[in-house]
Amino acid sequence: MALTSTLFTGLSGLDVNQTRMNVVGNNIANVNTVAYKASRALFKPQFYVTDAAGSPPSSDFGGTNPSQRGLGASVATIQKDFTQGSIEPTGKPTDMAIDGQGFFVVQDQGNGQMFTRDGSFTLNANHELVTSGGAFVQGYGVDNNGVVLPGQLNNLTIPLGSATIAKATENVQLVGNLAADGQVASGQSITDSQDMQLSPAAAAVAGTTVPATTTLLTDLVSTASGNPTFSSGQTLTLSAKRSGNDIPAQTFDVTPTSTVADLQGFFNSALGIDTSVAGAGAGIPAGTAAGSVKFEVTADSGAANALTLTSGGFADAAGNTPFTFTSNPAGVPAGESTHTSMTVYDSLGVPVNVDMTTVLQSSSNNGTTWKFYARSADNIDPANPGATLLGTGTLSFDTNGKLKTVTGGNLTVHRANTGATPTLPIQLDFTGVSSLAQDAAHKGSDMEMSSQDGIQLGTLVGFSVGADGTITGAFDNGKTRSLGQLAVATFNNPQGLDDKGGNMFAAGADSGVPIITAPETLGAGGVRSGALEQSNVDLSSEFINLIVASTGFSASSRVISTSDQLMQELLNTQH
Repeated sequence: MALTSTLFTGLSGLDVNQTRMNVVGNNIANVNTVAYKASRALFKPQFYVTDAAGSPPSSDFGGTNPSQRGLGASVATIQKDFTQGSIEPTGKPTDMAIDGQGFFVVQDQGNGQMFTRDGSFTLNANHELVTSGGAFVQGYGVDNNGVVLPGQLNNLTIPLGSATIAKATENVQLVGNLAADGQVASGQSITDSQDMQLSPAAAAVAGTTVPATTTLLTDLVSTASGNPTFSSGQTLTLSAKRSGNDIPAQTFDVTPTSTVADLQGFFNSALGIDTSVAGAGAGIPAGTAAGSVKFEVTADSGAANALTLTSGGFADAAGNTPFTFTSNPAGVPAGESTHTSMTVYDSLGVPVNVDMTTVLQSSSNNGTTWKFYARSADNIDPANPGATLLGTGTLSFDTNGKLKTVTGGNLTVHRANTGATPTLPIQLDFTGVSSLAQDAAHKGSDMEMSSQDGIQLGTLVGFSVGADGTITGAFDNGKTRSLGQLAVATFNNPQGLDDKGGNMFAAGADSGVPIITAPETLGAGGVRSGALEQSNVDLSSEFINLIVASTGFSASSRVISTSDQLMQELLNTQH
């Protein structure tokens, strides 16, 4: 019986050392597997046979120890080594590694929620981030403004080439200095047409040759030539400049019912004149000749509001001009003023141009007051067609040049029938504007837009992943926005995870529940984008383990062969 037991004891030695060689062989085979975690086999004695029990000592006896014979070895456990492998850069943005504790969370169609350290991800045809085995990488989504929404896990999507962003402007910041020692604005540019009067037929009906605001345009004739000034069906384009800056052209259609008042309204709207100020706007004062009037355009006060209308600045496609405009020497605009142009965006990301003219309105012992005019040719307001004046307001500064009060700081650009939100409300922030005296290096006033929070239409062209797992998309309009955030799971006992193969793990009975959170929180490691974690297999140690295991295997086989020889000797002595 003793020799037979020795055979089985040697056999157990073969089994455990063979298992160890299997573990070592698997480690060596996966030495270049991404994020592979090495294993080790640990042995324990199988069980013991007690030949003699121990006895306690007494006053006349020293006691004896138990006499026990071991009956071989068994595999106590095969442990995973979850120490981190080296992180090597790859330059591929979808490659990711966890620097520290934790596992990427993935959703596998067949196995449900799984966990992996292997970050060799790719994008599928639906722009979803997936593992090499096709499992969906999990993370947190974002709202319409790119704010991460923690709590609910989703498949992460990076829609390169297809995702677009746009955001309406809500706030505009302006900076600059308005010269407090400048001249208060005075004078208004005045532009006159030639003399006009009613046609003989219209004059016979009206009993006068002097036109009124209710006069039909087709009833007007040139006083000098007697030729009709307008003809029904005519489309006229107005081209003008404000302080040397082009005003976007607008057209006026002459109909059989068009009146002088209609033409006045067109000029006031197209030129953005503040008609609430007495004397400003288009009118028909008396002409030079008796019984005539002239069409006169009076601009807003200040040099920066001065209008220039050329003789051919109001003409049809054939070059016919109803008016020959000339500057009236009575209009001499002067005073400190400045002009700036800024671009904002509607809800579709369409650029909207807004011009601002600011003039020094008054100067007193209490400081200075400036008036600004906001205009936009992109304003589309069905209630006031062609209107370009968005509004006016004032900026009041104290004696130290600091802004005290603002009026009219809320503008609304109308975008009716463009597909965008019909109104574009904008809050102007003038806190970065001062009103101090000029110096040698800074002559005159200057005010510019420093920033605005709207976003022009842009397409996703690239992305990056931060250490906190946030995926930031780069758009071709120069803007960035969060697309999502990777989730990372940690376990109280990673050794308790079930290895499902393919670098995938599942929560086990002794692993504890997964603690899923954002990277770099609650003990989770950070994410390194464009890099992969390498295997943590130590080849030198594995070769030593291989030698030790093969030696143990050979020694166990020698025990079996020696027992066999002894049994043969025993059988031979029986003959």
